[in-house]
Amino acid sequence: MLETLRERLQAHRPRQLRADMPRAAVLLAIVERHEPTLVLTRRAGHLAQHGGQVAFPGGKVEPEDADLWATALREAHEEIALPPAHVALLGRLSDVTSRHGICVTPFVGLIPPGLPLRPDHNELDTIFEVPLAWFLEDRRSHTDVIRHGEYTYYVPSYAYANHVIWGLSAMMLVELLAVGFARPISLDRAPLGSPLRHLPAPPPPRP
Repeated sequence: MLETLRERLQAHRPRQLRADMPRAAVLLAIVERHEPTLVLTRRAGHLAQHGGQVAFPGGKVEPEDADLWATALREAHEEIALPPAHVALLGRLSDVTSRHGICVTPFVGLIPPGLPLRPDHNELDTIFEVPLAWFLEDRRSHTDVIRHGEYTYYVPSYAYANHVIWGLSAMMLVELLAVGFARPISLDRAPLGSPLRHLPAPPPPRP
């Protein structure tokens, strides 16, 4: 399964947005277990932005970063103590824009099991893993309908244990599932049988 994922991501041509926006990068780290899992975090509740929300390790580009991949690795090391040398790049997903006008580039990497990951409690409450097979079954609780300009997106919301995975992270997951695993899932259409929840449009980015 993981070798097929690598081949599909390497052949993928992700959408890249204009370079004049603030930039950030995140890491979708897949743990190479017998049943592979995906590493996620829950941001610390005291944070002014996105406190308590589930996210992938990542953050804004710093001047010392050689490129966006370096940003994703540095942030993952700072947030969850993931050693960069233990991450094998599988591929890149399409850029997405956050509500705050930041262009976020997701990378998919493979890591071995048994690493002593630990959260930076200044930024995170916890680290947890979700089986990839659980996402492949598309066990969404509902679908968020988000209008952004002339586009309408149908974004899954997943409830796993005590965590809710939605928004930007769920949008990245959709591309991972569709491209990497050929699942019939899309942001462009409402899935059959899923309750729809209409969310307000995001504010325009600050000039």
